[in-house]
Amino acid sequence: MTKIKFGTDGWRAIIADTYTNDNLKRVALATAQYIKAEGGQAVVLGHDCRFAGSMFADLAARIFADQGLKVYLAQGFVSTPMVSLGVVLQKAFMGVVITASHNPPSYNGYKLKSAYGGPSIPAEVTEVEDRIADEVPATPSTTQAEFVAQGKIEYIDLEKLYVEHCRKAFDIEAINNSFVNLAYDAMYGAGQNVVRQLIPAVTELHCDYNPSFMGQAPEPIHRNLGELSALLAKTPELNAGLANDGDADRIGMYDEEGRFVDSHQILLLLIHYLHKYKGLSGKVVVTFSVTDKVKKLCELYNLDCQVTKIGFKYIAEIMTKEEVLVGGEESGGIAATGHIPERDGIWIGLILLEFMAKTGKTLSQLMDEIYELVGPFAFNRDDLHLNNELKWQIVENCKAGSYSQFGPYKIQKVEDIDGFKFYLRDDAWVMIRPSGTEPVLRVYAQAPTDEEVRQILDATKAALLEG
Repeated sequence: MTKIKFGTDGWRAIIADTYTNDNLKRVALATAQYIKAEGGQAVVLGHDCRFAGSMFADLAARIFADQGLKVYLAQGFVSTPMVSLGVVLQKAFMGVVITASHNPPSYNGYKLKSAYGGPSIPAEVTEVEDRIADEVPATPSTTQAEFVAQGKIEYIDLEKLYVEHCRKAFDIEAINNSFVNLAYDAMYGAGQNVVRQLIPAVTELHCDYNPSFMGQAPEPIHRNLGELSALLAKTPELNAGLANDGDADRIGMYDEEGRFVDSHQILLLLIHYLHKYKGLSGKVVVTFSVTDKVKKLCELYNLDCQVTKIGFKYIAEIMTKEEVLVGGEESGGIAATGHIPERDGIWIGLILLEFMAKTGKTLSQLMDEIYELVGPFAFNRDDLHLNNELKWQIVENCKAGSYSQFGPYKIQKVEDIDGFKFYLRDDAWVMIRPSGTEPVLRVYAQAPTDEEVRQILDATKAALLEG
């Protein structure tokens, strides 16, 4: 049987290749066994907009119920944060989301959520992983409807609970009555229903159900969001853009000119708003690939800043133990105080829309405030699609210290918290890290301008592929 391993954020695989009913049953049974071994009695379960999500959720629900667990099952697609919030509100032991997040449409996946409403910590994931048997368990003969009649599966409206939670936390009326005119790109993902409920006047893009995502991986990065950028650039009455990934836990934003506001800028805006404007404090936790401008802003505001390995689960673990103001990663997964310890693309978007509404300033004007504090910077990332042999050879070269420069850029120092960050100057660096879920090598760079970032990325790619 296929050995099933959980990556940075859950198990993901290609549908009908290794993401099959048989393998899902193995993972679901291992999850149920772990929950029962820990004394848990209930699980919250949902799926996003991916192909066969309902079928896979039905199968997992029946496995859980057959094992004696109470299952709170969402009907229709939901976002990952909705499931995480549901775990807390229902006081369940664990949550499971059938999703492959931002991966290409051929993938599906399986995320684990703990009782605190965030990603399960690595030790818990290992406990489940170690219980995955080689044998395929039998499919329960009891139908979902029969389990419902027995009270073992109960339908839950996670979307309604989430909307009510947002209305309590934000001044939604102020946002809707302000100068803010939002364009929203759901990327055919699970955030679409919630955003149109909270902001009825929103201009929608890709807010319908399409499990193929029109062939595009639903990752909210600039190269995937050309329509949203162009719409803002050519439509003066629109002055903010929001995009979420397939399960709506990641965020991308655009200013009134159609310029991308990336996760580094969003993190800085959040710290600025929550601390400087709202008077809140706490630790700031970011992953290794995030701009070092976050450290600089934290120093200015006398806030503690901690850097973790890549993966939101490391941030979530800290959030369960300490007061964290903002936690986030380069890939658009960001969390903030006052919510569950979970990245949530809609929630973070609402914070920034409220920031605009309360100050009367556009995102570009608010970013100008940030640049006055920490200086200008640019960031970009290339995903090099390589065969695994070459990908891992480059990683070995990095470990061995084989690179002294990339083109004209000489390496001054190296950090290897998770991947390899090569500092080229005080204000410029490039980082190399293999994807944990795809045959991809990610190359990140920061410099003062977009032009130099591009030069660094191109020089690095040439050096990697030469060697």
